[in-house]
Amino acid sequence: MNKTLYIPLYGKAYVSRKGLFLSDKKAEKIWEAEGFALKGKSKSKYLAYYMGIRSAVFDNWLRQQMSNAEDAVVIHIGCGMDSRVLRVGTMNHKWYDVDFAEVIEERKRFYSESADYQMVAGDVREHSWLASIPEKKCAIVVMEGVCMYLTFEELRALTTSLCMHFEQLSCLMDCYTVLAAKMSKYKNPINDVGVTEVYGIDDPALLQYGEFTYVKEHTMTPQKYIDELRGAEKHIFGKLYAGSFSKKLYRLFEYKKCKS
Repeated sequence: MNKTLYIPLYGKAYVSRKGLFLSDKKAEKIWEAEGFALKGKSKSKYLAYYMGIRSAVFDNWLRQQMSNAEDAVVIHIGCGMDSRVLRVGTMNHKWYDVDFAEVIEERKRFYSESADYQMVAGDVREHSWLASIPEKKCAIVVMEGVCMYLTFEELRALTTSLCMHFEQLSCLMDCYTVLAAKMSKYKNPINDVGVTEVYGIDDPALLQYGEFTYVKEHTMTPQKYIDELRGAEKHIFGKLYAGSFSKKLYRLFEYKKCKS
């Protein structure tokens, strides 16, 4: 089992217990049952705050997209053990959570499928899993904590396959910059669980291809969430994760494909 999926789970469980940013009782329950001793930067409370805020930003974007596209399916690529489907709710949309077969197998210990919710096993670097999704009209895709593990060519191939499958597409993805990918070899919490090879992208327009177009960049750490912190924690978090240097490392991009 790839232990990287437990780092964001820990972060969401931590902030949920503290009543910050989002409520995630499922993350609390899973971490209590399956969590392990994190080491190094992985156990930082500031990283946990960052993970919690990032998830809240994705959740809010997704809710808005779902409200605007009632006939869309939701696809959460690289779902890990995340309970986004419970935090957001399906809102009468068909929802697919996608990850490696071994992750989905583990996930099924804690989540149950329904008429609106299905778990799909597949490697996102290959695209045969899309055949498991019969809908082809409109999709809302979230990729949180995924793109940095894909080469540019793999990421381009994935978005191209999504565009070929769906007539319309909205997508939100977080990406490392090239600088962050280089620095990650030395300073990154994922190193503590054995991952060393990651990738970055500086120009979001490079991913544009055909009808797949760049929309805009979103802020990763909205001030309203930072304001939930107090005193020294708020100051330190702002310096570590919301300052100008952090924006040179980690970015959040929105893309879309509109019907021809």
